[in-house]
Amino acid sequence: MLKLSVFMSPTGGHSGGWRHPDAVMDAGYNFDRWVEFAKIVERGKLDMMFLADGNGVNGIEDRDLLSRNPVVRPAVIEPICLLSALATHTSRVGLVATATTTYDQPYSVARRYAGLDWVSKGRAGWNVVTTSNANDSQNFSRDEHVEHADRYARADEFVSVVKDLWDSWADDAFVFDKAKGVFLDGEKIRLVNHEGSDFKVRGPLNSARPPQGHPVIVVAGASPAAIDLAANHADVIFTVTETKEAAQEFYAKVKAAARAKGRDPDTLKVFPGASIFVGETAEEAESSYRELQELIPDDVGMKMLGKMCGVDLTGYSPEDSLPELPETLGIRSFRNLVADIAQRDGANLRELYQKILPARGHVLIKGSAAQVVDVMEEWYRDKACDGFNLVAPYLPAGLERVVDLVIPELQRRGLFRTEYEGTTLRDSLGLGHVPNPYFEQVQAAE
Repeated sequence: MLKLSVFMSPTGGHSGGWRHPDAVMDAGYNFDRWVEFAKIVERGKLDMMFLADGNGVNGIEDRDLLSRNPVVRPAVIEPICLLSALATHTSRVGLVATATTTYDQPYSVARRYAGLDWVSKGRAGWNVVTTSNANDSQNFSRDEHVEHADRYARADEFVSVVKDLWDSWADDAFVFDKAKGVFLDGEKIRLVNHEGSDFKVRGPLNSARPPQGHPVIVVAGASPAAIDLAANHADVIFTVTETKEAAQEFYAKVKAAARAKGRDPDTLKVFPGASIFVGETAEEAESSYRELQELIPDDVGMKMLGKMCGVDLTGYSPEDSLPELPETLGIRSFRNLVADIAQRDGANLRELYQKILPARGHVLIKGSAAQVVDVMEEWYRDKACDGFNLVAPYLPAGLERVVDLVIPELQRRGLFRTEYEGTTLRDSLGLGHVPNPYFEQVQAAE
């Protein structure tokens, strides 16, 4: 069956979505909004809700753009704090958030996500990123961002250490035997004693082993380095693919990479992003789409396009062609996608931003519920994905349309669950509890 995540931005996924008359605007700091969103997602039986996050105000150098385009998330509630609170208002939906490996430490990340897994009773997930916004470095006592290759080498070691820390306790280490006066089994805890290129970590983690063994690990990206990181460590990979053919090629690469690492390819799920515009009829969906498109002024669209591509479009006309794009330390997958579309379609800058911004580079699926599900089913059956990371154009109504229209059609076709399969996120994704190899070996020797 299809697996479904939903990308949760405080203002929705469309750059003009926050201006829709029915859209909420204050979810960046209003917790009650998130309770409403989470309950909608869980009502739809979706596998997980995903919070992207950064370590700075992305766009402060252009205050005019920042003031008119909140899609860059100028203010958000810290995600582990937010998801831990939402765990008390939900019972089944997975709770996934971003944490960077570039400007954090393995011990801190391991502890935060173990804590979220305990609070949520096994529903935590960590979206591993290497930080795309170069300016974030200046919030961490650095003048320059880390090079792409160096970030991914650090990330691979970082994730290995985090998993080792989660494995520093046996699942049954805490005995709680009052009669014998034994609180825990001292033989079921281990030092990590990691010494690597970037990290030196003794351990153990001051948290019991997470309920899932390991919280679900997600990697986002399409570069060879991102695929290799996912093949080494991830349960899910998020990607940006605009066409089914590109998605099929990426899917095959990811599955082959997992197989080359000795893994069952089915244990690494591929989720391309999909921006959904759905209505009771195709005409209603088209009308909603056009309404939102008109809420993106040319100057905002041009600036957003330039920001995504790492190029200054000041002085260019919307009718101009895309200039040659420079190398960037930012999100390469978006930049490469825009360049490919410009070359393939001969699109000018206005046509590019109108095509890219509604879906942020993801596939845009528009129409009635049957038409939307036709596309989703085709991608799934033709091995372009294992599921989707859905993007609602604005909140909460755009999300409610997905839950109330798309999910029932998927269920009618037998493509999606009608009830959650278990209690943990790994249960939902069809992934088992991660065994602890260290203590399994000790027990087997005994």
